[in-house]
Amino acid sequence: MISLVRYTASPLSSYAFSNHVPRPQLCTLPTFQNVQHSTQTSLFSPKPLHISSVENFTLSTKLRRRVITGTECQAYEADRSQPLEINIELPGEKARTEAAQRLKIGLYFATWWALNVVFNIYNKKVLNAFPYPWLTSTLSLAAGSLMMLISWATRVADVPKVNLDFWKALFPVAVAHTIGHVAATVSMSKVAASFTHIIKSGEPAFSVLVSRFFLGEAFPLPVYLSLVPIIGGCTLAAVTELNFNMIGFMGAMISNLAFVFRNIFSKKGMKGMSVSGMNYYACLSILSLLILPPFAIAVEGPKMWAAGWQTAMSQIGPNFVWWVAAQSVFYHLYNQVSYMSLDQISPLTFSVGNTMKRISVIVSSIIIFHTPVQPVNAIGAAIAILGTFLYSQAKQ
Repeated sequence: MISLVRYTASPLSSYAFSNHVPRPQLCTLPTFQNVQHSTQTSLFSPKPLHISSVENFTLSTKLRRRVITGTECQAYEADRSQPLEINIELPGEKARTEAAQRLKIGLYFATWWALNVVFNIYNKKVLNAFPYPWLTSTLSLAAGSLMMLISWATRVADVPKVNLDFWKALFPVAVAHTIGHVAATVSMSKVAASFTHIIKSGEPAFSVLVSRFFLGEAFPLPVYLSLVPIIGGCTLAAVTELNFNMIGFMGAMISNLAFVFRNIFSKKGMKGMSVSGMNYYACLSILSLLILPPFAIAVEGPKMWAAGWQTAMSQIGPNFVWWVAAQSVFYHLYNQVSYMSLDQISPLTFSVGNTMKRISVIVSSIIIFHTPVQPVNAIGAAIAILGTFLYSQAKQ
């Protein structure tokens, strides 16, 4: 590679230079056929050369009074015309980056699980004192929507750039989300929180069956085999549940089905729409809030709510207001963190985290509410959760 070429011109007198000034020309490279009979070196390059800088080409008054000593030019090969960007990552820096990423994911999971456990505890306490799941579900959506509207107004969160097509695509997702949310709350009002989550751990089975028979999607054999412990474990847990209630059982099953369709509608309708996880769930909550109140009024109504509120306040006292506020706020927060986690981790990692979340909720609710559990019931729950974990591994 030629990095510097010096071309020496013949001496010129000042008189000749002043009367006949030659035009500046690009420097040329001398080449010779026979190196042995020449005192100059043969210069050649198999690649085209580009001039990067030319010096001493500007004519000045001083050049008229002295002899040109030479002209300098610099050249470089065409394939190296751009500076090389070398990003060398030292082993120590790579290790620190990986450690920081693991710490970030760990914080997401810990926050997600903690918020979910707190929500389920307060949600169950509210429903035990105020058994009106339709209003309770509406308050959860209202609290989340209000929080995000304030965040957008104060610029704490970036306002999403959405259009009418976005809302049209989000509408079926919001319908399925509303049904799944209300159905899960109805289930929680009728049975133990641990039992609701045991049944909800069977959601992968609904996902495979719906995708197979409604969408014609085929899965590998390990995926189908993983459904055996899920279905078997849920069945065993349901049969041995001491406080079994058909409405509670069906509510959890409907919630599973609704959330499966929510995921399908989201994948099909939201392709190509770039919205962060936090803003996506905020828009989903707002649209669900617009859908739910008319149905809540039709099913329960203000008269039932007023009577139930007075009863709960007389039994619990002012703490009941705190319970309602806590369950509403924590519902939005745990869902918001789960959607934000999807922006940072892979679907497989998210599935594993969701499985562990079920375990934390089931165990914590059994401990806090002193739920009686038979050994066979516990075995059924463990089998179902194990099947969910195997499904998440086989699906990938």
